[in-house]
Amino acid sequence: MKADRLLIDCHAATMVEGGTAYGAIEDAAVVIADGRIAWIGPRAELPQVEAVETEYLNGRWLTPGLIDCHTHLVFGGDRSGEFDQRLGGATYEEIARAGGGIVSSVQATRAASEEALFASAKTRLEGLKATGVTTVEIKSGYGLDLDSELKMLRVARRIGREGGVHVRTSYLGLHAVPPEHRADRETYVDKAVDEILPAAHAEGLVDAVDAYCEPIAFSTAEVSRLFEKARSLGLPVKLHADQLSNGGGAALAARYRALSADHIEHADDDGVAAMGQAGVVAVLLPGAFLMLRETQAPPVDRLRAHGVRMAVATDCNPGTSPLASMTAALNLACVQFRLTPEEALAGATREAARALGLQDRCGTLEVGKAADLAAWDIARPAELAYWLGKPLLHARWIDGRRS
Repeated sequence: MKADRLLIDCHAATMVEGGTAYGAIEDAAVVIADGRIAWIGPRAELPQVEAVETEYLNGRWLTPGLIDCHTHLVFGGDRSGEFDQRLGGATYEEIARAGGGIVSSVQATRAASEEALFASAKTRLEGLKATGVTTVEIKSGYGLDLDSELKMLRVARRIGREGGVHVRTSYLGLHAVPPEHRADRETYVDKAVDEILPAAHAEGLVDAVDAYCEPIAFSTAEVSRLFEKARSLGLPVKLHADQLSNGGGAALAARYRALSADHIEHADDDGVAAMGQAGVVAVLLPGAFLMLRETQAPPVDRLRAHGVRMAVATDCNPGTSPLASMTAALNLACVQFRLTPEEALAGATREAARALGLQDRCGTLEVGKAADLAAWDIARPAELAYWLGKPLLHARWIDGRRS
C-alpha cells in the first residue's frame, strides 16, 4: 500500500458507534493517502505500507478534528459593555429592545471593511484551531442589508481558503430587524427572503439557511417564508429555536427537516419528539447558557429518550457567547447539561458533522473519510472535557496535511 503519511504509536478515538467507548483503538495506526484515511486499525494488523512520511506520536490520542457547527465568527466591534449591563441586572431581552444586542453589532459590522472583518475573525479562529477545530460553520446575520450580508459571507469564504480550516456558511438574514426597518418589518422580511438570499446564493456564498425564531426576533410564519425560499433554491435549513421561550421552533425545524435546531432550552416534548422523527440534530450551546445565566437547561433526557442526536458548539459571538475554545465548550456541556464526556466529544465530531450535512465526509476516523485529525497530549479521551484552560493539542491535520 502506498501512502502519503503513516501515523503510528498512538491510540485512536475513532468516534465510530457500536463498539468500544469512543470507538477506541488501542495502539493504533492510521494510513493517509490523497487527503483521506486509507487504513486504520490496530498496529499489529497494519498491512505493508510504503509511506512518504511516518510520524510517531509517542502514545498520544488521535481524534477526528473537532467541528464547531454553530458560530457567528465574523462581526465588527464587540459588546463587552452589555456584559456589564447584564451583570447589573439587565436581561438580554431588555438590552435588545433598547437598541442593543444584535443591532449594535449590525452597526459595527456595516462600518467595517472586508479586510477588517477578516483580520478580527482570524484572531478568534486561532482560539478554535488551538483547541483542535478543523471545520467551522460561520453565519452571516450582522449585516442585515444586501451589501453587508454579502460582505460577511465573502469573508467567511475567505477564511475557508486562507484560515487553515474548512468552512461551511449559513445565511442568517432573519436574525434581527435592522434599525431602518423597525417600523416596517414586513418590508425587511421581503428583502431578506426575496432579494438578499437569492443574491448570496447566486454568488455561491451559501451552504445553508438559518433564522432566529423567538418573540424578540421572527415568528414561525416569517421563518417559514424564508425556509420555503431556501427549499426552492435547494438549500438545507437550520434554526435558532426555543432558546428564550417555547415558540414552536423545534417543531418548525422538524417540519422542514432541518439539519439542526440550536439552543432549544425551552423545547417541549412534542417538539423534541418531532425532531427525533425527522432526524433533526439538537445543537447545544453551553457558552450562551453560561453568559446569559440561564436556569432552564436543554431537555437532554428527553432528547436521549427520543433518539435525538446532540451536537455541541461554541456559538462564538460578540454578545451572548464570547467563547473561542472548543474544549471549553465540551467541559461546559458536561458540567451544565450533564452530557457524558463521550457524548460531548461525539457532539463535537460525529454529530457536529451531521448537523452540517457532512457526516459522509468527516466526524469519525473511518476509511474513505477526510484525514482531518487532531492529536492530543492526554492519557484518556475524557480529559478533553475535563480540563479548562490547559493546552492539550499536539497537532492538527487538514486533508492529511499538518496544519
